[in-house]
Amino acid sequence: QVQLVESGGALVHTGGSLRLSCAVSGNTLDYYAIGWFRQAPGKEREGVSCTSGSDDAYTFYANSVKGRFTISRDNAKNTVYLQMNDLKAEDTGLYYCAAAVPVTIATVRCRAVGYDYWGQGSQVTVSA
Repeated sequence: QVQLVESGGALVHTGGSLRLSCAVSGNTLDYYAIGWFRQAPGKEREGVSCTSGSDDAYTFYANSVKGRFTISRDNAKNTVYLQMNDLKAEDTGLYYCAAAVPVTIATVRCRAVGYDYWGQGSQVTVSA
């Protein structure tokens, strides 16, 4: 069974940058669609960015992060990244990476219900 471990979360000032990493073990990364999700206190988990497996069929970004966040994957290292620039207070939350197989409509639309395996989360806090 696949395991995912996030790292890279931190406290950062508004306008700063962070890069989150998600190390995948138990299977090869390119077998899975991968997504980054976040959850703020009192709010539902939302899809931030999701991407397909090795075929590069799609990449999704939430409107709130377009132009600021970039998802990437290094299949040789079995690691997925989320580069976050120009961070804002509303980006604060617990960030999770997740993997999906097979791919469903929910997977492509970056909905949490479309993902089968989850990491434990990495906290990102953006302060003024």
